[in-house]
Amino acid sequence: MIAQIHSAAVNGIQAYPIEVEVNAGWGDTSIIIVGLPDTAVKESRDRVTTALSNSGFKVPMGKTTINLAPADVRKEGPSFDLPIAVGMLAAGDHILGNRLNEYALVGELALSGRLRSVKGILPVALMCRQRGLKGLIVPKETAAEAAVVQELEVIPAGNLREVVDFLEDRIHIDPFWVDIENLFTTNVLEDCDFEDVKGQESVKRALEIAAAGSHNILLIGPPGTGKSMLAKRFSAILPPLTLEEALETTKIHSTVGLMKSGQALVTTRPFRTPHHSVSDAGLLGGNVHPTPGEISLAHNGVLFLDELPEFKRKVLETMRQPMEEGQVTISRAAGSLTFPADFMLVAAMNPTPDGKMPEESRSSPKEIQKYLGRISGPLLDRIDLHVEVPAVPFREISSECKGESSTVMAKRVYEARLRQYQRFAQKKKTRNNAGMNSRDLKKYCRLNRETMNLLEAAMDDLKLSARTIADLSNSENISSNDIAEAIQYRSLDRQIWT
Repeated sequence: MIAQIHSAAVNGIQAYPIEVEVNAGWGDTSIIIVGLPDTAVKESRDRVTTALSNSGFKVPMGKTTINLAPADVRKEGPSFDLPIAVGMLAAGDHILGNRLNEYALVGELALSGRLRSVKGILPVALMCRQRGLKGLIVPKETAAEAAVVQELEVIPAGNLREVVDFLEDRIHIDPFWVDIENLFTTNVLEDCDFEDVKGQESVKRALEIAAAGSHNILLIGPPGTGKSMLAKRFSAILPPLTLEEALETTKIHSTVGLMKSGQALVTTRPFRTPHHSVSDAGLLGGNVHPTPGEISLAHNGVLFLDELPEFKRKVLETMRQPMEEGQVTISRAAGSLTFPADFMLVAAMNPTPDGKMPEESRSSPKEIQKYLGRISGPLLDRIDLHVEVPAVPFREISSECKGESSTVMAKRVYEARLRQYQRFAQKKKTRNNAGMNSRDLKKYCRLNRETMNLLEAAMDDLKLSARTIADLSNSENISSNDIAEAIQYRSLDRQIWT
């Protein structure tokens, strides 16, 4: 008898349907798995047979052939354990009923028959809904993640016996349900508030402008001035994730296996901090079968690169195209995959090799030039704001006065972003000031004679942050004060960058 079980596999961050076909035939007892299985899939026959025995089922006798269709796509991971086990039972007439045609199954089996969580549950759930299946049977630990997909029954199961009893309608398992609105209301970053940062008001202002316009920003200052502390609080003033953004972000984190047990959605903007020793594959994504890298894990969030000149120049250069396009394409012999990578870059660096300000440094001008030259001009062009982070005077550090809270700053950022959403409502690709092209600059960044004279020696890129500064003050027109403030956020002379 032949049994067909619905399942799925993940390629990149998208899921595609897999039909697990099991045929129980005559001959010597053996189990053959075909359909381009990898080592983990081939080993499932030993896990499955042991799990069947320990769950009280008889292992089918004779020759059992398992086909994972389509046969020309490589299958990876242990997620096929559950559908293979159920297919073997169905092929041996141990499972009867129509539910096999209504539900898809994914999950790894322990030798005891207990179900273990697998990666990529959210993309699988989205695929099941798209194909019109009634539901999806998953391990309990991943049920919350799958349940964010509306109009799909998510059946949480603890072990193989529960799955079989449910499919034969001997027990009832309530579909898992999550309150999506409540997930976002509990999204609070209590330990990262700008009010705890003493001084650095000008830097906080620059970070607020960067958040309001989705601008990349570079913090330049000696060690101990709070660059990392300020950067880690940056996410607290960004607008909250929309449901669409949360689903996009969760798909990426799910396929990499970063979702915690019982976690339904990524509801806070990601903040990724790779070490400066990271490889280009670690940053962009790669390996033999491409997986998302740090820039994709930072999608809809923040990528913080501390000690920017310490990163390999080759690695930094690979970010240039993704920063422009908001996505990264990884090409390998087996094919190409595109991952989303729409992130905000926050970088930090020392002003000189020994960390001191140029006037205090023992480094020669040539050494300083070489140190700064580790960052190329084209990469620097993609960073809108360059901000000096000076040492904080003792009187400010010892002051009992608290700074402005992240909540207050976030409110202004949200209102500025809202004006940008309304401004670019008719444009598909542009959602904020940082995404404006030259045509948008002419339309939305008109300058009068006074401001044009002030900008004459500067570059058009300054209009981007000046437009954001005007948005923060709820002004449609860019004033000379806005231009002057934007100019001060380009503290690095471009001529020193090569």
